[in-house]
Amino acid sequence: MRPPTIRDVAERVGVSKSLVSLVLRGSEQVSPEKRQAVLAAVEDLGYRPNAAARSLSERRTRSVGVLLNDMRNPWFVELLDGMNSRLHDSGLHMLLADGHLNRRLGEDLTRTFTELRVDGLIAVGTLPPSNVLRAAATHIPTVVAGAREPVLPRVDVVANDDEHGARLATEHLIGLGHRRIAHIAGQGVVGELRRRSFETVMREHGLADTALVEQGDLTEEGGYRAMVRLLSSTPRPSAVFAFNDIACVGALSAAEESGLQVPRDLSLVGYDNTYLSRLRHLWLTTVDNASHDVGRRAAQHLLDRIADPARPAETVLSPPTLEVRGTTAPPATDAG
Repeated sequence: MRPPTIRDVAERVGVSKSLVSLVLRGSEQVSPEKRQAVLAAVEDLGYRPNAAARSLSERRTRSVGVLLNDMRNPWFVELLDGMNSRLHDSGLHMLLADGHLNRRLGEDLTRTFTELRVDGLIAVGTLPPSNVLRAAATHIPTVVAGAREPVLPRVDVVANDDEHGARLATEHLIGLGHRRIAHIAGQGVVGELRRRSFETVMREHGLADTALVEQGDLTEEGGYRAMVRLLSSTPRPSAVFAFNDIACVGALSAAEESGLQVPRDLSLVGYDNTYLSRLRHLWLTTVDNASHDVGRRAAQHLLDRIADPARPAETVLSPPTLEVRGTTAPPATDAG
């Protein structure tokens, strides 16, 4: 049997196809009685709208391309949840692409989104420079979420206030009495903002000479290796502020392998407040970067830009908070 069509629905109710189409689009121009009759016929017949045909008629796909820096990073979970809830409310669907896979295959998946004619594009996290993304942003409404780059004309940036978040983490450790504090740094503009804020706070408290910075790569392995290097310094730091929760987990592993107890011998602070930080056997003190709020705001800015592509670009920062858990404490009296 052939699948039911919009004509079948119209004939069942005794109305025109255009009226059925108005009901399916949620138009308020249809009386409640007709709307109810059409929806009942749709249910009885098991009719499903042809998305491809609707896209052709409306010249919209009702889809949004979302390009993630690396889908393995748990930080994206809550951001995507906030983003999806707002897009779903507006009848839009997300299409996800993994930037990590993108780089490994040597392809730019932004081009795929362009070919699919998505209604909008959201670049999430710190992505490498891309001429394809730059070109796509000239004719597709685009928003950058959770990062501060790239900065492009008529592209909104919705992110966390990284400088304030790094300040919260550093001042928390100083407030506990730590003086020799290290930072496992990240990459890109966000990494630079957090590192610079860490150094500024240390300098404000007269601790510039005891501030240490070790470069990481945003991964658990990178956090582990950076922590191993920090533990070889003399005297070693009594506290470490890591760029993100994943790097903090790697640092925790290195500390425990060295026979140190956290937080008795070493305090650790992460960033992002991912589900990892809330696992009971980790229970990381971390900065909550308001990722759900960032995702929802990014979706709203994309909707606004779809409605008005020519409006000036904006940068919007969500305020972070500090979540104090079990990996920070005052330094041990014999800590270096």
